[in-house]
Amino acid sequence: MVDVLLLGVSVLLLNVAALEEPIVSLWPKGSEIYLRESVLLLCRVKSNSTFGWTYQWYRNKPHTALTPNPRHIVSGDSYSISAVTMEDEGIYWCKAEQSGNNTTIEGWVTLNVSELTPPSLTLTPSSRQVFSGERFTVQCPASQNNSTGWKLRHFFPGKSDRTKFHQRQKCLPPRGAVGANESGKCVLIADKENSGLYWCEGGGGRSSSVNITVSDGEIILKTPAFPVSEGDKVVLNCQHRTGNLHKATLFKDGTPVNPSMSSWTIAAVATKDEGFYKCVSQDRKIESPEGWLSVTQREGNFTSKDGTASSTNDAWKWIVTSCCVVLLFLIPLIWLIQRNRYRMFCTRSCWPFSKENIPAVPPPATKQDVTEVQWDLSWMEMSNLLDKQLYPGT
Repeated sequence: MVDVLLLGVSVLLLNVAALEEPIVSLWPKGSEIYLRESVLLLCRVKSNSTFGWTYQWYRNKPHTALTPNPRHIVSGDSYSISAVTMEDEGIYWCKAEQSGNNTTIEGWVTLNVSELTPPSLTLTPSSRQVFSGERFTVQCPASQNNSTGWKLRHFFPGKSDRTKFHQRQKCLPPRGAVGANESGKCVLIADKENSGLYWCEGGGGRSSSVNITVSDGEIILKTPAFPVSEGDKVVLNCQHRTGNLHKATLFKDGTPVNPSMSSWTIAAVATKDEGFYKCVSQDRKIESPEGWLSVTQREGNFTSKDGTASSTNDAWKWIVTSCCVVLLFLIPLIWLIQRNRYRMFCTRSCWPFSKENIPAVPPPATKQDVTEVQWDLSWMEMSNLLDKQLYPGT
């Protein structure tokens, strides 16, 4: 009887584990995530009851508090990362708890980041925020050249019973499509179900992803849909649903950055300009959703695993080359100076040879020299004759 009871309890526990096994998923789907794209992690429990579940997230080590990061946002069963970097690689754990029956279940997923540059889809207008009722177009890379093979994907992170993953063949979303015959292109009239991640798949790979937010509010922030490069000109606009240019204040990471203007231009954007931006009305009664501005370094720069920027290889090549050129000029110059230093800087007093060591050089036998010798002999003879006349006894 006891054995039967234990067996029944074991079967019940196995059934509960099967029903309540958490599924930790990573979106967009794929073995790797590309640099600077947005990703979403979801922790969903296979259970007949969705009531009373709470979720906790950990990174790399279970039951270890998350390190604060402005690009990482945790909201219940979802974990979103804006503009992924190499430092975001790792294992992400989710612990689901149900207070009613003291059930605790854990799951995990591995995030790998690729430094390869994927094909890019096109978003028109190029903004991550749109008003509900606005028209926007999402187009896959290959469809721009009238070729086939790409299919548009859309993930809508709604509630557990509304989570949807669409393969938009011939642009057949649940609502809002107004045209497009290509499988890689959709023209949509935005509603709440059109929010979420969009990407394209085909040919054994996928394109970059973009996260679109559809707002029912009165004001949105128009920011570039995709990362911009250092030095580019960037314009951030606060757009009102009515179209009127009411004054609004632009905030970056919670701090106002513009003097009550609806538009702000950054002439040459830098990595320090990265962050979350939002628009707030003058009376502070309405504000837009936050949008992340992503800035990439120019070609040749790279970001290390810890997220710190490093010097370019090209700069080091120029430094090494310049040093080599300088040495090539200095070595022969020093050799020449060493060899000729006495001729250039010394007088006869520092000449290395003494007079005894200098070989005698016979005077040149020129005609002028012979004449001078003959003149000297005649003068000596005349002097002797004069001496004899003046001093007869000599």
